[in-house]
Amino acid sequence: MSDHYHDHEELSQEVQADLERLAECLGQLHDPVSGLALDKLDAKIEVGFEAGGVFAGITLGYPCAGEEAGWRERVLTACEPLLKGGPLAGSGVQFELFSDIPANSVANAPESLCGVKNIVAVASGKGGVGKSTTAVNLALALMTEGARVGLLDADIYGPSLPTMLGTEGVRPQVKEQKCFVPVTVHGIETMSLGYLMTEDTPVVWRGPMASGALNQILTQTLWCNAKSELDYLIVDMPPGTGDIQLTLAQKTTMAGAVIVTTPQDLALKDAIKGVEMFRKVSVPVLGIVENMALHTCSKCGHSEPVFGTGGGARIAEQYSTHLLGALPLAQKIREDADSGCPSVIADPEGEIATFYRQIARRMAAGIWLNSTGDEALPEIEIS
Repeated sequence: MSDHYHDHEELSQEVQADLERLAECLGQLHDPVSGLALDKLDAKIEVGFEAGGVFAGITLGYPCAGEEAGWRERVLTACEPLLKGGPLAGSGVQFELFSDIPANSVANAPESLCGVKNIVAVASGKGGVGKSTTAVNLALALMTEGARVGLLDADIYGPSLPTMLGTEGVRPQVKEQKCFVPVTVHGIETMSLGYLMTEDTPVVWRGPMASGALNQILTQTLWCNAKSELDYLIVDMPPGTGDIQLTLAQKTTMAGAVIVTTPQDLALKDAIKGVEMFRKVSVPVLGIVENMALHTCSKCGHSEPVFGTGGGARIAEQYSTHLLGALPLAQKIREDADSGCPSVIADPEGEIATFYRQIARRMAAGIWLNSTGDEALPEIEIS
């Protein structure tokens, strides 16, 4: 945050009054991700006047780097009427957008997780719906939006994270107290049982052994260091509703869960089981991601909903949650994941990456609203 936001000087009553009116105008602006006005959110609005110019800052509770251009345009439009006359006439406007991500409760958390602000499970009721690809791209999307992110591969029986991140054969370092150092790749901190096993070794374990393995890589990984915290730890869950899911719910305080499904009726029925499971263990369901929603032929351009339409929206409405977004059935998503360079990294300005970043912002905004409630008034600072 720029130093001039904290420079307080004597302002004339006329300038002070106009700045207060400007803050009120900014409070009426709607956050496009949550759909709520700033004066209905726990947002921070800062306005000031210095050296002949107006400066304005807005701080939101989710990573929002991709929204800065849109916010700048809205803020400049809101400021324009007050800059046509009065003491602020002719002033230029400097705008900055910030994020300050709150932490969910971490009471009784293991020491290695005390610096993790929010733990989010990405789950599905059945396999084959693109859950792991979604989890990896969501983690990377949050990172590109400005958050510090970790990614845990909790699919003990079929860890796929090393393949999708191009880290096959990598082994994490082990530091004092027998703790793993997460593998940093594409700007996020990662840990997977796949880092500790050979590629061809099957995991033939009973439930308690698998749960024990998850507990170890979750709690004995140095997710944070003395200089930084994790804003989000994304957990790629195994498909279904079994021991691993219950272990995670018991060992941590989760900020929420995202359910990945396809529009296919069978997948939707299993997705409902996932929603019900998280509700029973008091984990808020942040929303539904509908994968493989629409296929567009690369030759003729014809689009067709191969697996049906509207299923994710129906589940979201039925369970009073949100449809975070729909992703296409695209060969490029599969090719990027198989190559070890997921779509958000492979083509950061492309259409697919844009979808993932929109979903990531909506998910993170949901966590913010859950942690603060949507009736809090914004904090306003005039300087």
